[in-house]
Order: sequence, then structure tokens, then C-alpha cells
Amino acid sequence: MVEGVQIHSQQAKEAQQQILTEDALKFLAALHRTFESTRQNLLVARETIQQRLDAGQQLDFPAETAHIRADPSWICAPPGPGLEDRRVEITGPTDRKMVINALNSGTKTFMADFEDANSPTFANMLNGQVNLRDAIRRQIDFESGGKAYKLKENPAVLIVRPRGWHLDEPRVTVDNAPMSASLLDFALYFFHNAHELVRRGSGPYFYLPKMEHYLEARLWNDVFNFSQSYIGMPHGTIRATVLIETLPAAFQMEEILFELRTHSAGLNCGRWDYIFSFIKRRRADRSAVLPDRKDVTMEVGFMDAYVRLLIQTCHKRRVAAMGGMSAQIPIKNDPKANEIAMNKVRADKLREVTNGHDGTWIAHPLINDIAMEIFNKYMLGPNQYHIRREDVKVAAADLLNTKVPGQITVEGVRSNVATSLAYSAAWLGGNGCIPLNWLMEDAATAEITRIQLWQWVKYGMRTADSGEVITAAYVDRLVDEIAPTLKSAVITEENLDIVSRYLKAQVRREWPSEFLTSDLMGYLAVRDGCPAAWQRSVL
Repeated sequence: MVEGVQIHSQQAKEAQQQILTEDALKFLAALHRTFESTRQNLLVARETIQQRLDAGQQLDFPAETAHIRADPSWICAPPGPGLEDRRVEITGPTDRKMVINALNSGTKTFMADFEDANSPTFANMLNGQVNLRDAIRRQIDFESGGKAYKLKENPAVLIVRPRGWHLDEPRVTVDNAPMSASLLDFALYFFHNAHELVRRGSGPYFYLPKMEHYLEARLWNDVFNFSQSYIGMPHGTIRATVLIETLPAAFQMEEILFELRTHSAGLNCGRWDYIFSFIKRRRADRSAVLPDRKDVTMEVGFMDAYVRLLIQTCHKRRVAAMGGMSAQIPIKNDPKANEIAMNKVRADKLREVTNGHDGTWIAHPLINDIAMEIFNKYMLGPNQYHIRREDVKVAAADLLNTKVPGQITVEGVRSNVATSLAYSAAWLGGNGCIPLNWLMEDAATAEITRIQLWQWVKYGMRTADSGEVITAAYVDRLVDEIAPTLKSAVITEENLDIVSRYLKAQVRREWPSEFLTSDLMGYLAVRDGCPAAWQRSVL
């Protein structure tokens, strides 16, 4: 073992032996000792900004970086090999079958997700690393239930999303402190695969989630430079696309690109988390109360402004402006309902490509043909960097516009309770990506549903159709009514009980928790073998 490094779980022993090698652990320790104090300082800075917002300060474009936004001369690095054309990207967790199906889906790239589409059990995290390593080396073929899963020729280009800066990895400690989950996910993939990826004509490519400040992008860039030097790789080999999925980051898009400019592959509209962040960061602002989740579409004012600014920003700096997720999945045995769902996908992708996006996200392989057909028809080259959108003028007030048509309805409240409970219970059971009502849901949906319920209770909102005030007791009644109906193969009674008590506690708090994944991580850690004291009391 490496001095100061401890593994607190016996799960996935075979994967541990393959992935947590002595040299890999030395790399983890070097990253932790070099960058952990900076990460902690940046997390404290998030809290400071939130306190200012609670006191009534408004978000704005930073004055100290006006010179960066005004300077037309700088551009980002050219696309890495295989990233010139990203018109359709599929996303999903890192289990073996999913990795093969996604790489074979016919999309241009596959974002293998250690973050929101993944429940971070230690087995999921380490087996996922094994699966990606094997996929890169074309050694992933296997049989299950009499069916053979084989990788095709010319599979999709692989991009990996590590977890966000806010998350700890309690099952790996360095000098008695938990590692950054971001650094663990990034480092293990990079250490084992970077040189092999380059040798095969690709490269180490990443999606970076949940950033809230350009200094967090600077930290990633420092990590990239350190890591490339550590393994003897030229600087500028890594490429990273940043998800703009927090409200503060929308005011710092150019600065984030600037910090990562030697490694940047663009920005992406992380739409569901962005709505979550819009509510969370404006938690003290009664005017920011939003209606039913279904009414907060990409066409509403604050969402449309953020999309247009993102496209303009990326193309000004010569990188990809990626669109968001279509969560619809095919509806079997109901052709009429399926046609309605697929028409929603078509409209969504048409809006994206005509706005100027360079590509889009899908959650299911059978959606690829629809998305590809639309992008092929309207995007004749590999990307749309030439569409500068110089017509776009987005002010701070546009990004903060709370005028959203719609109502809070009884069904909207019920749907939020059911989705929050079902997803969170599945997540505790080791499943981070589940179909609900013909949508593929991940942690972002659970976060929106939780934060909306909190917001409606906090401000005593009424349902438009029944006129009832949404109180904590009202949510309790719905939780008690709905939870027993959700039990399934992936949703156990024990986990439903935990998340039911958690949701009831959340709607009673003065301020909501930052992330439910941080709150509930302790349960996974203790089940994986960490000391019981590590399960912070979240109830």
C-alpha cells in the first residue's frame, strides 16, 4: 500500500486489484496533496456567494474579468481527434452492457457517466473503470442470458464525466481525509487509459459538471497540466467540455473557457441541473418561485437567454456549443403515445440545430435516428462554429427573468413527490438511471423535484386547481400515500423509508441541502464498509 492512502471497502475486490494499483494510488495521493486545499477553499467561496445572494445581492457578469470578455483575440484549442463532429451524443452509466450498447449506438460520441446517471457504490465506480479500460482496448465483449454483446467497428468516441467538485469519496482517504470524488474518477481513468487512447487516435476527453466559478475551471486546468506532466504527456492533449448547469456559471461562460482554453472542447447546456440551480441559488427570492416542472421548458425567458448566450460565447471562441438532453425513451405497445413523445424530440432537436448548436444529447439508442436525421438535414458541415450569433444581446436581467407561464397544480406536486422518492430510493439501491413515465431520469430530476417541493412549502404556495396551501403536512400526506406504491425490483422498502423521511425533513428546513447525493452518500459508504460514524445524520 501507499503511505497515507487507505481503502475503506472490501467491495469489488477484483476491480480493486486491477484499478487501485500501487502506481495509481501514488498518483491519487499526489493529486490530493497538491489540490485538496484549493478545492476546499473554492467550496467555502460558494457558501460566501450564497450568503450574499440571500442578503439580496444579484448575480452579474464579473467586473474583474471584463477585459477577458472584451478581448476578441483569444480562442480555444482546436477539437481533439474525433471531436470535430459531435452532432449526436448518447449518455449513460458505466455498466458493461450499457457501455457496449452506447458505443454501438451510431452516435458520434458516448458520455460515460460516473456522475448523475450513476449511483456511486464502490462496486459501480470501480467496475465502471474496468469496463471503460476494456472498451478502449476492444476487450469488453461478453455474454449474458444467452445474448452476446460485442463492440462494433468504429464505435462512438468516448468522453467521461467524473463527479463534481462538491462530492467527497469516503471509501478512499489520503492522510485521513476523504479524496475528492472528482479527482478519483478523473485520475483513475486518465492514469490507466490516456496513453492508450492517444495511441488509438483519440484522447483523454472529459465532461466537467456542476462548476459555479471560473476559479473552479482554473483548478481543473491546473489538474490537467499536473496530470499530463506526471505521466509524460504533452500539455494540451486533454479536452474537456464544461456543463453550464449552475446559475452562477452562466455569468462566467467566457471566463470558464478562458481558464481552460488550452484544453477546452466547449460548453454544454445542462438544462435540468440549471433549473435546480436557478431555484437553489435564489432560495431567498420569493419572486423566483417556478410553476410545475413540465412548464419550465427551453422556450421560457431565462432558459432561452442562457442557451443563446452559450452558443454565442462558444462560437466566438471557436468551440462546440452542445445542446441538452432529450430524456424521452420509446413507448412500446402504444404507437399514438410514442408518436407524441418522438415529436417532442424532433421539435427539441430542431430548435437546437436552428439556434446554432453543434450537437445534442440523447438518453436512448433508439432516439439516435431522429436526432441524427434533423442534425444531418440542417447542419451540413461537422459543426456550426461559423454561426456567430452576433445578433444576441443577453443582459443579467434576462438570465434572472422569473416570468414563466404556468401554474402549480395538484398533479405537479404529486409528480414531484413520486419522482423524488422513486429516483432517490433507486439511487440508494445502486441504480442511478431509471425510466419513469417514459423518461430516462437521473439525479438532476430528483434535485429539481426536491427543491421545488421545498420552495413551494417555504413560500406557502397554493395549487391553482384545488386552492390548497402546500405545507409540510400536505407533502407528508402525499409521501405516505405514494411511497408504498413505488416498491419494485430496484426500489426496496428500506430505501423508500429512508428517502421518505429525508424528503419530509427537507421541506421543513430553512434552506434546502445543497445536494441530495452528498446527503445520501453516507448510506452507500456505510454499506460499502466505511465506519458507521461516516453516515452523517441527514434525517
